[in-house]
Amino acid sequence: MEDFMDLCLRRQSCRNFKDQAIEHEKLVKCVEAAHLAPSGCNGQPWSFVVVENPELMEKIAETAQQMGNGFASKARAFFVVVEEHANLMPHVKSLVDSQYFAPGDIGAATAYLCLEAESQGIGTCILGMFDREKVAKLLDIPLEKHICGLIAAGYPVDQTVRKKSRKPLEEIVRFV
Repeated sequence: MEDFMDLCLRRQSCRNFKDQAIEHEKLVKCVEAAHLAPSGCNGQPWSFVVVENPELMEKIAETAQQMGNGFASKARAFFVVVEEHANLMPHVKSLVDSQYFAPGDIGAATAYLCLEAESQGIGTCILGMFDREKVAKLLDIPLEKHICGLIAAGYPVDQTVRKKSRKPLEEIVRFV
């Protein structure tokens, strides 16, 4: 079994993809992993649109390219992450807004998806800069729903793992 820390060290943002389709089954497995992510009160405030149709991929890529993500045209699939209404139990709902946990929950689901992709040899890059209105229109997502992000995916051209630049552990943790 693969060591989790090794997987975390290997996963990185990929911006150069091979011209090779991703097998549908692997895309499904990525979403299955996201589906298993923890969420506050099991609210699961997410849904995913997986774009694997070449014509739609090109149009989705254009929405990101306009915002400076020129590499998006090389992606072989996109995962569109949509915030959904959390379904909280009544006694919890009376204490917090139904979307209180959503940002963290969606972040966890996104991380699970990307780590599963990495475990299958698929590179990913989480994109926050794209034209949300155009993506919503292209994918028939109601405008009142919040599209949290796009995840560009594909097989990396280069498998070299770059050195991660992170703050020293001492700056981000305090044990008491």
